Amino acid sequence: MSMSKLPGDAEEGGDGVFADINITPLTDIFLVLLVIFMVTSSAIVTSQSGNNGVKVTLPKGGATDVRSVQNDLPVAVLLDGRLVLGGKVLTQAELKAAFTDAHAKNPDTTVIVQADAGVPHGKVVEVMELAKGAGLSKLAIATRAP
Repeated sequence: MSMSKLPGDAEEGGDGVFADINITPLTDIFLVLLVIFMVTSSAIVTSQSGNNGVKVTLPKGGATDVRSVQNDLPVAVLLDGRLVLGGKVLTQAELKAAFTDAHAKNPDTTVIVQADAGVPHGKVVEVMELAKGAGLSKLAIATRAP
């Protein structure tokens, strides 16, 4: 860091005055703000996605879309066979308990199965059978536009 004297200072004696600005603390603050912005923006994007951060590649479909309503219950079936409800991975027993609770609250609840395109058909049928066994008869399979 350089020290320079301001005009009008005495040549001999006295301490010099710093005329340069140290930008290191300012740079640190900007880097911290950048990190906070990056973390916050990725959290906002994740919270706005329909699957609560779960990536599911839906198969293509040509039928009209089913309109989502408040009492829908979206269940994601991942490629590795995991079942996700509300952003939480559940076992089949936990999923059946969730279906039973949903039926107790509202018997007209629609179960929307969001299965990855590579998931075997039998796994989707298992989820639908769990829903029907809990008394939920309104079932839908989510697809993406072609």
